[in-house]
Amino acid sequence: MLSRHHHPIVAIATAPGRGAVGIVRISGQQLAPVIDAICGRPLSPRQATYLPFQDAQGQVIDQGLAIFFPAPHSYTGEDVLELQAHGGPVVLQLLLARCLEAGSEKDPANGQPRLPQIRVAQPGEFTERAFLNDKIDLAQAEAIADLIDASTETAARSAARSMSGEFSQAINTLLAQLIHLRMLVEATLDFPEEDIDFLQQADAQGQLQRLQATLASVMQRATQGSILREGIKVVIAGQPNVGKSSLLNALAGAELAIVTPIAGTTRDKVSQLIQIEGVPLHVVDTAGLRDALDEVEKIGVARAWTEIESADAVLFLHDLVRQDQTEATQDAIDYIAGDARLESALALKLLKNTPIINVWNKSDMATPEVLSQVNGGVLISAKTGAGLQLLREQLLQVVGWQAAPEGVFMARERHVRALHSVQDQLVTAQNQLNAAQPALDLLAEDLRQAQLHLSAITGAFSADDLLGEIFSRFCIGK
Repeated sequence: MLSRHHHPIVAIATAPGRGAVGIVRISGQQLAPVIDAICGRPLSPRQATYLPFQDAQGQVIDQGLAIFFPAPHSYTGEDVLELQAHGGPVVLQLLLARCLEAGSEKDPANGQPRLPQIRVAQPGEFTERAFLNDKIDLAQAEAIADLIDASTETAARSAARSMSGEFSQAINTLLAQLIHLRMLVEATLDFPEEDIDFLQQADAQGQLQRLQATLASVMQRATQGSILREGIKVVIAGQPNVGKSSLLNALAGAELAIVTPIAGTTRDKVSQLIQIEGVPLHVVDTAGLRDALDEVEKIGVARAWTEIESADAVLFLHDLVRQDQTEATQDAIDYIAGDARLESALALKLLKNTPIINVWNKSDMATPEVLSQVNGGVLISAKTGAGLQLLREQLLQVVGWQAAPEGVFMARERHVRALHSVQDQLVTAQNQLNAAQPALDLLAEDLRQAQLHLSAITGAFSADDLLGEIFSRFCIGK
């Protein structure tokens, strides 16, 4: 534990701005002097006490509830004092200043500070201390931040499952199976008179296969949880005037983008967060893709391509009315040629695994002959809403959303990467075990590496820079 963790910390734990109630939270060792200075009396553990909060001169700052949680039965595992006052910014700042001041007061008997200097908490430091004091593991700590940031009900419920330890329990089950298998291999190495028959009698092959099956189940749920947390970036692309802004408005259920029959109306991206079956989607409407006519539109087209290149999925929007070649108009010929050029450009600019959904718009206005010529993709009418539900279902399908029947737990990209690393190590171990003459030292190393990757998820094995990266993204006071 670093030296900064020995100092008591304080922060305003409620969101900035005015509110009915605001909370100032203090955590540290031996907070009795601070309690005495601010509350003027001892507090009964875990009981809310209504009293005045005093400044250094004994004047009342505010009246509210004080709750004392003695260590180790607190959120951080240290002594924790929560002061619940009226939620005015000035009142909370006065209380914060009083806490900092009380921490520097000296004992009249010896002239020494009553406790180490209280300082303002860094982002996520309360939760970091909870992790360092073994109140929660790292996956649970991350789930707390994910619960705060959840943008849909499904994401919030998944984060709550991870926060309660469901994800960690699944990881620990994997760890227990893996450690047992390592024990068998290590025992064979330690006692060379035992040969490969020892592993066969202990069903090492079967244990490894069951471990891989359990891992596959955990990976499936974690991957879904990662989609819930990160969301899906969906970019609507196409030529001008094909209905991109109308489609954004239809998906969002609100008039977000300006819609006119004038080509080039959309000059810059318009984004909106929506949800489909609880999965957050960041939908981006872009400028129509064509050879721009002026400098402003050129910038808009360039930004459109930037958004497209970073998309998780692209909706390539086509205009069925302009697709009609019955009269062989120049506009239809030019439009079809433009779509062909865009199709080639998308293939060049997008990653190979980025899905493209061909969306055929204005089905309510298209002739039966044109509709019969559509092969693949989704027929919609952004105006009437026809086909939108099918499009939503197609979107979830192409990005790999398959909610597990028993529920999804929230997971992060680093968790998914770690699980993939474990999978790779177990495949290597499987190949080693299947060999005619298995190299048991290499098999043991594969299992050891798999254990390290698993342990990193819950923080049993983690680097300090990883902890700094994780907790720096929390809000101050949490």
